[in-house]
Amino acid sequence: MRLYHTAYLEIPDPDIYHGRKNADFGQGFYLTPDLEFARRWAKPMKGSQVFVNCYELNPEGLRIHEFTRDKDWVDYILSNRAVKPDLYPEADIILGPIANDTIFDTMGLLANGFVGREAQEKLFQIGPLYTQLTIKTPAARRALTWLSSELLGEEELAEMAALHRKEEEVYQSQLASAMVEML
Repeated sequence: MRLYHTAYLEIPDPDIYHGRKNADFGQGFYLTPDLEFARRWAKPMKGSQVFVNCYELNPEGLRIHEFTRDKDWVDYILSNRAVKPDLYPEADIILGPIANDTIFDTMGLLANGFVGREAQEKLFQIGPLYTQLTIKTPAARRALTWLSSELLGEEELAEMAALHRKEEEVYQSQLASAMVEML
């Protein structure tokens, strides 16, 4: 399985313990099978280069927990965002959709009593569907092989930023419409 990770450096030897503990699928090394999404994820930073690292994963013998956009997926994300113990500690790999970029806003709406749990789950369904894969264990890390990296140029970064902005505008419009319906 071919996978991609965007970063400010080449990462031939990923560290599964370096990432944020409060990310969608908890701590681990995050990748996507979607090269165009990996490029779109790129964010320029002054004085830094942006690379899309390419890997090959051999999933044979690994325990993979796969999510769809459903209640269990929302529960898992909320648990990880609250830095609770992993609900699937036996999984070597977690695979599933990326939560929308306003997850903290959506969680705040629930926490403040503005929307109920059912409405919150509906809000998580809004937006484009991109897949992420998180390497959680040393066994999964050993099954991941770095192949190469692609350096993204300024022009491509600008194009990707424009695509991301356009996608964000559509998402914000969909979110606003859903909120109006709920009120």
